[in-house]
Amino acid sequence: MVEEELRRAGFGRVDAYRYNSASLRVRIIDSRFESVARDERDRLVEPFIDQLPASTQSDIVNLVLLAPSEFDRPEKSLREFMQNVEFENPSRSML
Repeated sequence: MVEEELRRAGFGRVDAYRYNSASLRVRIIDSRFESVARDERDRLVEPFIDQLPASTQSDIVNLVLLAPSEFDRPEKSLREFMQNVEFENPSRSML
């Protein structure tokens, strides 16, 4: 559902999965994020997250917003690289 809604909103690539019973992880890779600060990326995505059901919104605990260059060349940003590594290879859940 999250993926469908965000794709419908026009974001390039959207991946989401349930990490455990209480949390969702969402990754958006979109060209609009190129050379855009994290807080501005959040502002671009937030109106669409706000349209999701409240229970879904509250379950999103990890929102990774990457420009294609950050996904293709992770050395550009250590923070985004580490978030993406955790998204791809999740640490074990304590729940």
